[in-house]
Amino acid sequence: MADGTILVGSTTGELTPAPIRADWIIDGNPVARNRFLSKSDDGTASSYIWDCTAGRFNWQYDIDETVYILEGSVTIKDNHQPAVHTLTGGDTVFFPAGSSAEWTINRYVRKVAFLRVPLTRRMLFLKKIAGALKRLAGRRHDEDNLHLGSPIALASATDALRSLPVA
Repeated sequence: MADGTILVGSTTGELTPAPIRADWIIDGNPVARNRFLSKSDDGTASSYIWDCTAGRFNWQYDIDETVYILEGSVTIKDNHQPAVHTLTGGDTVFFPAGSSAEWTINRYVRKVAFLRVPLTRRMLFLKKIAGALKRLAGRRHDEDNLHLGSPIALASATDALRSLPVA
């Protein structure tokens, strides 16, 4: 929370139905459920407990998702390259926004999902500028005559601009 309060919860509650899109299911009748755990104040990050029974389906990722497998197993086939991975309890995997994977669950899988909305190019640019200005503010204590028009400030801002990807 913005005020620094630490929130504590419990995952002992029931999971609720979270149906997989019918057009994503390839084989079987997978039954998925989830439970919301947390969300950041700015709405860009959240976490869930999720489980699913046997089945095979595609999953399209429109946001970043990091998964930690709690129990069971799943075989993940990357739809953008020939990589196939079998994950079991204790394994992690990262699915960047824009990726897609084929999930094959033989019996059951339970995971914690950490979701994050990626920053836009513009927000990344502003973050780099803010970082450069923050570094300059730290130097200000060391250099009495530093100001935003100084050669050091201009060099830092120029470095931040040069490091941005060209559209």
